[in-house]
Amino acid sequence: MRPARIVPLVVATALFMENTDSTVIATSLPAIAADIGEDPIALKLALTAYLVSLAVFIPVSGWAADRFGARTVFRWALAVFMAGSLACAAADSLAWFVAARFLQGLGGAMMVPVGRLVLLRSVPKAELVGALATLTIPALVGPVIGPPLGGLITTTLNWRWIFVINLPIGLAGIWLATLYIGDLREPERPPLDVTGFLLSGTGLASLMLGLASGGRHLLPGSVSLGCVLAGLVLVGLYLRHARRVETPLIRLDLLRHPTFRAAITGGSLFRIGTGAIPFLLPLMLQLGFGLDPLQSGLVTFAAAAGALFMKTVAARILRAHGFRTVMTLNAVVAALLLAVNGLFTAATPHAVMVAVLLVAGCFRSLQFTAVNAIAYADVESREMSAATSLAGVAQQLSLSVGVAFGAFALETAAAWRGGPIAAEDFRPAFLAVAVVSSLSALVFRRLRPEAGAAVSGHRALGVKPADAA
Repeated sequence: MRPARIVPLVVATALFMENTDSTVIATSLPAIAADIGEDPIALKLALTAYLVSLAVFIPVSGWAADRFGARTVFRWALAVFMAGSLACAAADSLAWFVAARFLQGLGGAMMVPVGRLVLLRSVPKAELVGALATLTIPALVGPVIGPPLGGLITTTLNWRWIFVINLPIGLAGIWLATLYIGDLREPERPPLDVTGFLLSGTGLASLMLGLASGGRHLLPGSVSLGCVLAGLVLVGLYLRHARRVETPLIRLDLLRHPTFRAAITGGSLFRIGTGAIPFLLPLMLQLGFGLDPLQSGLVTFAAAAGALFMKTVAARILRAHGFRTVMTLNAVVAALLLAVNGLFTAATPHAVMVAVLLVAGCFRSLQFTAVNAIAYADVESREMSAATSLAGVAQQLSLSVGVAFGAFALETAAAWRGGPIAAEDFRPAFLAVAVVSSLSALVFRRLRPEAGAAVSGHRALGVKPADAA
């Protein structure tokens, strides 16, 4: 079987496990919070801890794959993720749960980027959009079944069992990787930028811990502010360091490619809005509307079902209309549909909610496919490791910022109203994250009409094929 077909399916095992885990946790947050005696809003730390761990360790994933071999790193990453899952299942406090999620993030930081790197090195650029779509179709099955499965387990058994389901999936991934993934590595690799890793990792972790712990959850306000300031200083020192070394850990010079720069900046803005959805939506349905976890999961799965459908036609849409047109218009439509979530009330028929979430999932999926594909349109093969690391860091940071920003908007709305969080506080929260997400259209609009044509196959009017390539 050709690499364009079999490799995405193997890598999708890791994506399936990771995405199932994330969506199951989002559905079960109120139950987990009640069991460990915490405010549900405080569990934003569990979501951001995982994402921050990804951002910290993703930059070394490319180096590790080139140093130890992609297959070896991929299999060990699956094992670490399973260990983190067991730790989550045994957690009995917020601090323990957050630490276990951080361990899971260490595994996720290696298995998904390394898997994507294998894909990028195994598949021709002309087949990249189709391969990326194939990669995410099995992975999107996780978010489809995750919310109902998490709701069912939480309602009928115990939330701790939701982490145990990762074990057989992870074992299957290790077996498939042994059979089908080659031990790919670059013959020449730069030395690991240890100073850069310490500065960027500590800085990003401190910054996001400070932002996520705001509102006097887990850490006092003064400590949260201190973490933010320390994180900003360390990140600033890394930026200075990166300009002085020949092979920095995170290569910001890759932003010279207009398509890669648009994917990083515009994609980050878009994900800040969408990153808040797994946090805000289940809380609104359960805390605001009084649904149980199973009922909530049977509503929220619709977004993933819409995304699954869109993956089958995304390549044709991009080929017909090009990246710039699709990404600009689609960002606005997806943001509007995000804001519509805030218009739901306890009296809104569940069928209407499902329909809106289904359509919204289609548009968000199209945007993610386009952003992920255009990012590598002009990146050279020798730059792929560094590009996947930078793109992965930007993606996870924007998602964690989305969770923190969504929680901040929700808490601010409740404080402005002068009471505990209620259903009406979710409307301004969804509106705030939708506005941020819509700003990405301004970035995508600046792309050239022929941008990414070598990947999408689109030819803009008045542009010769030779010029568009």
